[in-house]
Amino acid sequence: MLRIGEGYDIHRLVAGRPLKLGCVEVAFERGSLGHSDGDAAAHAVCDALLGAVGLGDMGRFFPSSDPRWEGADSRVFLREVARLVAEASAELVNVDVTIVMEKPRLAPYLDAMRAAVAAALGVEASRVCVKAKSADGLGPVGSGEAVEARAVALVEVRA
Repeated sequence: MLRIGEGYDIHRLVAGRPLKLGCVEVAFERGSLGHSDGDAAAHAVCDALLGAVGLGDMGRFFPSSDPRWEGADSRVFLREVARLVAEASAELVNVDVTIVMEKPRLAPYLDAMRAAVAAALGVEASRVCVKAKSADGLGPVGSGEAVEARAVALVEVRA
């Protein structure tokens, strides 16, 4: 049986924090405000995978109220979500994530993000796609206040 999950995350951009996206540090003067490392792309992928196997979202497993996750590297979340997917007798077919932000240009980082997300999930890079878009100046993302990520994941559940 094939199942699809959808994930979404948005983080405010602030001075004094590194910008982590797709498990890669991106050179920029502002970073994502979040309880963990604020990696909106990785978090969207986690939610997409958890949704595909009917396990809810990241808050169920990694609540921001838990001090264990303060400043946590999102690769930890991706590895644990991959374990939960396998425990649900499912296998990742593919995941597709789109990062939306005005600046900086993300094209130079996309291949590294794809490889890093795939490595954290324990799959070959051909199963992961990472894309970048702008918001054309619209909303908080378009004004440069935030970064947004959306992901879809397809899993195959073994009976």
